[in-house]
Amino acid sequence: MQKQRTVTFNHNPLLKRELPVWRSRFVLMVLLACFLALVGRALFLQGINNEFLQAKGEMRYARVLEVPATRGRITDRNGDMFAVSTPVRSVWAIPSDVNLEPGEARQLSKLLEMDVSELNAKLASGRDFAYLKRQLSPDVADQVAALKLAGIHQQQEYRRFYPGGEVTAHMLGFTSVEDRGQEGIELAYEAQLAGQPGSRRVIKDRRGQIVEDVESIRPPRDGEDVVLAMDGKLQYLAYSALREAMQKYRAKAGAVVVVDVRTGEVLALANAPTFNPNNRANLTGAQLRNRAFTDTFEPGSVMKPFIAGMALESGKFKATTKIDTSPGRLTIGTASIGDAHVHGVLSVAEVIQKSSNIGTVKMALQFSPEEMWRLFNQLGFGSQLDLGFPGEAAGRLRPAKSWRPIEQATMSYGHGISVSLIQVAHAYLAFARDGDLLPLSLTKLDEPKGSSKRIFSPEVAREVRAMLEMAAGPGGTAPQAQVPGYRVAGKTGTAYKLEGGQYVKKYISSFVGLAPASRPRLVVAVMIDEPNGAHYGGAVAAPVFARIVEGSLRALGVAPDAPITPLQLARKQGVEVPAVQESM
Repeated sequence: MQKQRTVTFNHNPLLKRELPVWRSRFVLMVLLACFLALVGRALFLQGINNEFLQAKGEMRYARVLEVPATRGRITDRNGDMFAVSTPVRSVWAIPSDVNLEPGEARQLSKLLEMDVSELNAKLASGRDFAYLKRQLSPDVADQVAALKLAGIHQQQEYRRFYPGGEVTAHMLGFTSVEDRGQEGIELAYEAQLAGQPGSRRVIKDRRGQIVEDVESIRPPRDGEDVVLAMDGKLQYLAYSALREAMQKYRAKAGAVVVVDVRTGEVLALANAPTFNPNNRANLTGAQLRNRAFTDTFEPGSVMKPFIAGMALESGKFKATTKIDTSPGRLTIGTASIGDAHVHGVLSVAEVIQKSSNIGTVKMALQFSPEEMWRLFNQLGFGSQLDLGFPGEAAGRLRPAKSWRPIEQATMSYGHGISVSLIQVAHAYLAFARDGDLLPLSLTKLDEPKGSSKRIFSPEVAREVRAMLEMAAGPGGTAPQAQVPGYRVAGKTGTAYKLEGGQYVKKYISSFVGLAPASRPRLVVAVMIDEPNGAHYGGAVAAPVFARIVEGSLRALGVAPDAPITPLQLARKQGVEVPAVQESM
């Protein structure tokens, strides 16, 4: 029997190979350093700089919500409400949390007034957030909340409401679904009306439900109210008179501006066609334009009184100075201008009364283009009135050095120059205020704002005003502007329209006047675009002026300054009053 060989493992040569002492100590030191680093980091995060972990934790349950500010109100000068924000709610969803049964989807879509397919499409969009319906009434929102559907939430918002509807639409404009100004006064005074939203910190669960209101970070600052210069009663009068004329003459568009002579405040401003700002479905650009500010046109004969004023101011002419307008035609270079009728010899006053182109041109050509341009520029033509209204047009007044004699001639009676209706109304303040021109204001004033400028001497302004009174009376171009019990003064305008650089047989009819003529309180400017049937300013626009002035002066308590004449009585009874046709 062979003797077995025993092996002693602890004497294995491989096990006798010893590791270096420094190696084990190095590993121990590395592990110790890592441990100390972790301990230090833990102490730093949990003891010294614990805001980081707290912030990370709060991100999972705490939210900062915006608290909307209430938009400021818009009122008329008497405090009547023109625009106010009412509380509404919006319904939104976290699509991943929503799992609606068919019956629940039908109930929800019915309350939200939308198709089930549209609702399902929004919930299947794959987004983390989706609005289902904006600006719901509180009653409907309460019914949605009563369904208690998982993943369906609500938030409070504000919706703008306009009690005046179509009557005040163009002046006020409107807001977006976020309650931000988009047009009109809403946009012009956005900074004042909008206010400053606040914020609050809340705790939400994983479904987005608020479980605790932690604190208010910043309270909302509500917007400031805007008090307009407009008078609600006068605004309705202006709108009604304009709408009636639009229907009668089947016109394309129209606008009216009413200005307080004492302060320059715009008491009424109406446009047609109009729109309902409370329901803006299917709106067109034509409906949205505030034509009194944005549309420019060749004013025609309403410019003639300014030439008469310049002529009297220079001393070269008097109101009684005779001007020969025979034979009814005047040639300048290769072009000719004419009057609607042959008037013969007319005084300066009769030139305005009969609206003679030839008489006006003969006065204008006694002055240099620079002198005439300077007058138009002082009156505000060719530049914005700086009212801050969105889309305000400057019009077109070319530099005097480029004028040819025929162009200076045609500009004297309102052709070759473009203006807006608000500019014309503003310029006529110079006649109403005895030669003094004030800046206009869209907001209520206690006293005139800014500095006025002297355009004509008081004597000249009164003389021209007397001429305008003749133009609006028997033998003038606008007897239909007469108002029972009040003296009125004004000037008609009729001009062809320009399309593609060519004059076409379409008309702009206008009338600008002031009342009472003895001591003016109002300037009223009327423009009717493309009337049918009749087209002269005296027949189309002057009756609109008369209706507005009659109602406005009585509403303002302005005392009558004249007896009721047979002519006024006849017009009030519907009798057609003959007028002198103005020259175009």
